[in-house]
Amino acid sequence: MNSNTTSRNPISRKPIRRTALVAGLTAALVLPLGLTASAQTTAGASTRSAAQRTVSGKPSDSVTRIADFYGAYIDAQSDPDHGARLATELRKFYVQADYLKKVEAWEARNHADGVLQAQNVPLKWTVTDNGRADHTEAVVTLTWSGTTTKLIVDMSRSQKIIHIGTKGIDRK
Repeated sequence: MNSNTTSRNPISRKPIRRTALVAGLTAALVLPLGLTASAQTTAGASTRSAAQRTVSGKPSDSVTRIADFYGAYIDAQSDPDHGARLATELRKFYVQADYLKKVEAWEARNHADGVLQAQNVPLKWTVTDNGRADHTEAVVTLTWSGTTTKLIVDMSRSQKIIHIGTKGIDRK
């Protein structure tokens, strides 16, 4: 057997070693870059997805109006400089006038906010349709740190709040 054809010949192994070395280095450099780019793309996509939120509604929908009222009212009550005046105007706009007198009487008796039925402002809120046919009844869930309160808010067909309480207007 010729020494040039054996596997121990250093001349015949050089091209194989160089090819293997180049392929190995290329893989060592390119593979992590590809994985990093892929991870960044995935992380970026999930971050964008989590950051994009949609809130929708329409003024003709009573549940949307209740949610709008509570959102704006809580925002107003959270503003120490201008909140009281805005909260008063929001009450006049969203709450039926004769019922507003009942809210004010409730406040005098309970020394608390009649719309929130609490002495302080919640950290978050949700509004859920409660499925009434003759008028709108919604469950407003108010959340403080560790405490949750549920209120039933009834709205007339003319889109004015006609009742706020722990039970619905027909279930007193």
